[in-house]
Amino acid sequence: MFGNNHRVNPIESRKQLLIAESEINRAQLVQEWQAMAEGIRSAADRARTVSFLTSAAAAMIAGLVSFRRHTKTARADEKSSWGQTLLKGARLAGSLWSEFRPRPQA
Repeated sequence: MFGNNHRVNPIESRKQLLIAESEINRAQLVQEWQAMAEGIRSAADRARTVSFLTSAAAAMIAGLVSFRRHTKTARADEKSSWGQTLLKGARLAGSLWSEFRPRPQA
């Protein structure tokens, strides 16, 4: 069919196959790298969320403990007025608001 001038050189064929295989491997590596980077970004987002929730919960618990401690002390002393108790409650609400309010996305 082909003359002697058009013979397929086995070494050249092997070279072309290796080049094609290399390109496929390169494309797969890029895809895997992108998938890994997305996984890392997702894990970092989850870590930030957990960190925020933990911080907010700790602040809320500290505020509630402080408020309860003040309430018990106020009952024991009976020197504390309703106004002081209300003021402490407002401070607690303010600190909780500052922890839980929506923040702008970075």
